[in-house]
Amino acid sequence: MTFGHRVAAVRKQRNLTQKDFGATLGIVQDVVSKYERDQMVPSIETAAKFAKALNVSLDYLILGDALPPAYGEDAYLQIARRLEKLSPENREHIIAVIEAFSAKQKIQELFQ
Repeated sequence: MTFGHRVAAVRKQRNLTQKDFGATLGIVQDVVSKYERDQMVPSIETAAKFAKALNVSLDYLILGDALPPAYGEDAYLQIARRLEKLSPENREHIIAVIEAFSAKQKIQELFQ
């Protein structure tokens, strides 16, 4: 698997469009597409930006040495963006569930 294929795979795993991913890097969708199709080779600095934006190691993107994490900070931000698109009622339900789990954890920590 090439650098471009790994970028595309992780981007899709994170539920990012090429346009959204490009926006986080300050590049347009067409350029992201060229990197993913290996029509462009990034500088080490650009590859490092890709790795940081995707929350994976640079080694993974360049060498494929380690599997990317299923969830990282970027994945959680993507979930938050998807939440914003839900109806207010559905958002309230999800927030209530998160708050309940948070309260449960705090209670468990008090009794440990």
